[in-house]
Amino acid sequence: MNFGAADRGAELAGQVVDGNHVAIGRAISLCENDNEIETTESLIDGIWPYTGRAALLGITGPAGVGKSTLTSGLIGHLREQGQTVGVVAVDPSSPDSGGSMLADRIRMVDHFVDSGVFIRSMSAGRHLGGLAEATFLATLVLDAAGNDVIIVETVGVGQSEVEVRSLVDTVTVVIQPGAGDEIQSMKAGLMEIPDVLCLNKHNHPESDATKRGLLEGFKDERFKPLFVTTEALEGQGLAELWGAIEQHRASLGEDGLRNRRRNNLSTQLLALARSRVISFQEIIEGQVGEKLLNDLEARTTSPLRAVDYLVQARHR
Repeated sequence: MNFGAADRGAELAGQVVDGNHVAIGRAISLCENDNEIETTESLIDGIWPYTGRAALLGITGPAGVGKSTLTSGLIGHLREQGQTVGVVAVDPSSPDSGGSMLADRIRMVDHFVDSGVFIRSMSAGRHLGGLAEATFLATLVLDAAGNDVIIVETVGVGQSEVEVRSLVDTVTVVIQPGAGDEIQSMKAGLMEIPDVLCLNKHNHPESDATKRGLLEGFKDERFKPLFVTTEALEGQGLAELWGAIEQHRASLGEDGLRNRRRNNLSTQLLALARSRVISFQEIIEGQVGEKLLNDLEARTTSPLRAVDYLVQARHR
């Protein structure tokens, strides 16, 4: 155990719980960094008892439907109510650097200087669905920091629409009028996850037709999402959207919310385990793995000793 790393993580955890914005940014950066695993583990150990209190909202849907504008408007509505807000915006990755292609200030510049709002753009990374381990850990940081509401806005490609459900209490899927082809291509995924269905840009002439096309796939009342219309650029429908989100949370009840979060934790544990397997695979495919395989072939080390060495190598 690297006690220096553990101490750094514990100290940072205390600063996060105190709501220090600089520390919150450092903590999320740490969660994105694969090279400081022990410090990250100590950080999460320290903040874990302070999590589980925020309302968790996922906003997803195809690119170009106005998710960021809608999120920005929703932040404004929540701030008017005196609620603090944390946002994790999962952006497309740069094909060259793997980094986020969009920045915090570009996305929601109106809220950047508000001390009651913390916005962080994160790269989708190499994760196929667009949601990385770091996204989950970032929500824990924002939760421990005392935010009342945490919004996870996904890039809206691949399986991220489905996967966001394992991070949040309520999923809002955003669609725009005239998106018939997109609706058909993603309908299977759409019908699995939305708790709230939001038709943005509702002043469009095809709004009514798109609404009918959306709702016809939800004929079973037990699984029919709440439906709202918004015009995010003009600030219309934001109160109604938040009202639908609150209505969904209320419909879950204490037991329903607890069960949903318990199921989400189960999913996240499996996802974390898979990410650890991937990190071990990277070690095995590198120079350390080459040496271990040579030693195993030469019978100078045993398989169990080799596994112990892999674990130690991962924590270096």
